[in-house]
Amino acid sequence: MAPESAADPGRPRTARPRISAPLHLLGLLALYLVAVCTPFGQRAENALLKGVGAESAWIYDWSGSDYGTSAAPPLDDTALPTLLLGMAVIAAVTVARRCWWRGFAAAGVVAGTFGGTEVLSKKVLPRPDLIGAPDMLTEASFPSGHVAIPAGLALGAVLIASPRVRPYVTMVGMMWLAATAGAVQALYHHRPSDVLGATLLACACYSLAVRLLPAAAASNAPRTPRALPTVALALSAIGALAAGARDDSLTESLVFAAAAFLCASLLWYTTAERPSPTANAPLTESQPRAHRSGT
Repeated sequence: MAPESAADPGRPRTARPRISAPLHLLGLLALYLVAVCTPFGQRAENALLKGVGAESAWIYDWSGSDYGTSAAPPLDDTALPTLLLGMAVIAAVTVARRCWWRGFAAAGVVAGTFGGTEVLSKKVLPRPDLIGAPDMLTEASFPSGHVAIPAGLALGAVLIASPRVRPYVTMVGMMWLAATAGAVQALYHHRPSDVLGATLLACACYSLAVRLLPAAAASNAPRTPRALPTVALALSAIGALAAGARDDSLTESLVFAAAAFLCASLLWYTTAERPSPTANAPLTESQPRAHRSGT
């Protein structure tokens, strides 16, 4: 009898997320309670917003803040067009690949992430003023809607991508997410907890979508090139450092870059699916074997 591999028909290589949706949501809640609902958390994050303004951010020329300048998606008024264009691309790929269940799941991830941030930041998760902060620092901003767009679209794209290109789609999504998360912090639009909260929500939606996919729609776990995760994380770190940098504070720049890099790392870890228990279970006599000696 020839040795059997994971490619045998009798051993499906289905995969599942490493972290469940409830754990992501628990992390989101814990982050909110510590960073937003405690005097210590508010003081720590507000201390990062004491610079001279958005003009000191390296990304300022690409923020669309000045009249007539262009904004890098999804900053400023490019947010909604970026979201709509991303949804259109997901729909087109779904039709082209005829992966209907995964396409519906991807749309749910994007809608759940962006819609969830809007509801949570404006209706559910207020920012109490516990330290007598200036009015400009008391507006609710957790989680970040701008970061929800690249996070949701990246994870949606991962769902509909073929196993062969999925690792590369993940890498591009990580870089975009890291750059956006760093930029909105450096521009003083959001705090570190805001960008991390949006990423956790997106990861929760992705994990839930993968869990709910019917067995017929489950795809094989992609074989990621060995060096790709290192390259993806390195490029994400560079993007986070460049987008989160400011001229007036090295400390702020490093904190913003660290939070942005953590967002990219969360996306990578969530999409780095592990084989399900059935993938490694030994075949029984009742299961068909791919190869038998003498046949």
